[in-house]
Amino acid sequence: MHQLKKIEMTGFKSFAKKSTLYFNSPVIGVVGPNGSGKSNVVEAFRFVLGEQSIKSLRSKSGADLIFKGSKSLPALSRASVSITFDNSKKQFSFSGSDLEKVSLDFDEIVITREVFRDGGNTYSINGTEVRLKDVLDLLASVHIGSSGHHIISQGAADRILTSNGKERKVMIEDALGLKVYQTKIREAEKKLEKTRLNMKEVSIQRRELAPHLAFLKKQVEKIEQASIVRADLESLFGSYQKSEISFIKNKKDELHNFEKEQKETLENIDKQISSLEKVMKERFSSAQDPRIEEHEKSLASFRHAKSDIEHSIGRLEGMIQVLENQGKHVGDNKPISRNTVVSFAKDTISTIDEALSSGDSTVLKNALSHIKSKLQNLVTIEEDVVIDNSALIQEHRDTITKLNQERNQIISREQNIQSAIASIKQEKSEHESNFAESEKNYLSLVRQKSDIESELRFSTHKHEDIKSREERLNQEIKELSVLIGPSAVLPKEDAELISTEEALSTLKQKIFRLKIKLEDSGSIGGNEITIEYQNALERDQFLMQELSDIDGAILNTTTLIAELRSTLMTEFKQGVEKINTQFQEFFSTMFGGGNAFLSILTLDKKENSEDEEVISDVDKADPIIEQGIEIHVSLPHKKVKDLQMLSGGERSLTSIALLFAISQVNPPPFLVLDETDAALDEANSRRYGDMIERLSKYSELIVVTHNRETMSRAKVLYGVTVGSDGSSKLLSVQFDEAEQYAK
Repeated sequence: MHQLKKIEMTGFKSFAKKSTLYFNSPVIGVVGPNGSGKSNVVEAFRFVLGEQSIKSLRSKSGADLIFKGSKSLPALSRASVSITFDNSKKQFSFSGSDLEKVSLDFDEIVITREVFRDGGNTYSINGTEVRLKDVLDLLASVHIGSSGHHIISQGAADRILTSNGKERKVMIEDALGLKVYQTKIREAEKKLEKTRLNMKEVSIQRRELAPHLAFLKKQVEKIEQASIVRADLESLFGSYQKSEISFIKNKKDELHNFEKEQKETLENIDKQISSLEKVMKERFSSAQDPRIEEHEKSLASFRHAKSDIEHSIGRLEGMIQVLENQGKHVGDNKPISRNTVVSFAKDTISTIDEALSSGDSTVLKNALSHIKSKLQNLVTIEEDVVIDNSALIQEHRDTITKLNQERNQIISREQNIQSAIASIKQEKSEHESNFAESEKNYLSLVRQKSDIESELRFSTHKHEDIKSREERLNQEIKELSVLIGPSAVLPKEDAELISTEEALSTLKQKIFRLKIKLEDSGSIGGNEITIEYQNALERDQFLMQELSDIDGAILNTTTLIAELRSTLMTEFKQGVEKINTQFQEFFSTMFGGGNAFLSILTLDKKENSEDEEVISDVDKADPIIEQGIEIHVSLPHKKVKDLQMLSGGERSLTSIALLFAISQVNPPPFLVLDETDAALDEANSRRYGDMIERLSKYSELIVVTHNRETMSRAKVLYGVTVGSDGSSKLLSVQFDEAEQYAK
């Protein structure tokens, strides 16, 4: 039962040195003259249990809580108060799960609070520094709340009567241990408010993101369309590239094979032409046969010689005719000398023989010219030469005979030559048909060679065309690699192979149109846009999910708040009913009858309490409370029902009865009563003492009092005095000594 074990004060207010109060009795009394510092003991309780109102600690600042020094003692820089509870039954606990670092698995719980000159505060539990919130959470687990209902001072006793309905409700909730619900509601409401602000911020972010996301979506749709175009383009270009490469290779192979075949054909034609040229040369040689020329030259010479002989014969015959005519007139003329005629004849015969033997027409011609000259000389012989005409005629006739013989020889030789020429011509005639066919073949081969050479020259242009086509393909690959990426233009083995030029041309037109479409789509750099859109979309989806989560959190928090409010209301109503039972009992005991109860009323508007200076940053914001507590009393044998009409003693007894009733619903480990009996007369003091003994069965009582009746109910008394050093000191007095002191 005795959960409170001790409280230690060091440098706190008037307690300069370490001072300890041990609580090993149900009722502990604290006595001492005014100004001794006994109220500082009560304030030490308030301080260590987390009181944030400097006003409640009768100070103006945190520095006022530290011993300021005396003539014999220096001022201190800090003050500390430690309170020790029994935890052998492990009643202390945390409602939160964020204090795993603080172990409560100890038989004692020591809570310490320190304050420094600069106003700073520290809190610790069993030596581990914690937050004030953690301390309050721990204390709430044993029904020690922040409203201070477990510390009742002389002036504070009446506060529950003078407080408004909302303040009474808070005090009662705290006493009932329902503050945890209010804390949870307040935290939930803060969380709800924060969540709603977060939802607003997320909604704003999503609205701000929406236009950019819409823009990116349109861009991505274009990019997706471009991706389809790119895929089609890649597929078509793969087929086109494969077909074009195949076509170029086939063209090269065809042209190479064609040139090889044509060159081989040309080589064969050259050989045939060379052979035919030899035949043609033979034909030309046969057409200009040297034998025929030689025979014809000889024939011409013989013909000239024969002509000359015939001419000579003609002249000789003429001369014979002349001589015969001259013979008729011989007496009239002198005859020509026989020797002259003979000389002339011999000279002529010699000239003719030389000409015939040479076979040269020039020689024959010169011979005839010589003969002519001789004949002319003969004619010019003087008329007085006597010529033996008969002999001369005979001589001429002999000469003619010889000339005729020579002529016949020439004719015979002419015939032989003509026969030889005819034989040669016959031989040529026999080969003429072969020559004509060869000539025809020769001309055909020449034409064929010319055609082949022309085609070979044209094949050079074909090579250039193929090279240009190959360069154009490489340029197209380069351009497309920039447009759709290098990997997209790599040769694809599974691409469709186009078999015709017409189909390939149609395919190329499709590719060109797709390229234009892709370029117009502005899809270059689309990866960055797609990534940005994906990031924005993920961000939007994240925000949307966050909104959904926030909405769920709001719903959950709203539901939690409603459940907490409902639980709080239910337990509050049940608690008020329990308090009313105790209130009626204590009130009846105090006044010897009468009635007293609490009622729950609805408030029309929020009631605000005065702000107080605090020594930490603990949030003091209260939730909006729509209900309050009204106190109803009816004294025995009196018609007084209004609290304002009660006397001071009656008000004190009423407030004490109510506070005692409240404490009995969820008894705290201890109650501090600071001169709450100051206004009681002797009869009421006895009643007060009876209630103290009754209360001590449930909670330890620390009673600061001057009342002898109250002191008599304590088993241990602590006296507070001021030492010679100017600081407060504690003296422990047992019950018997206290009773003697009281008398």
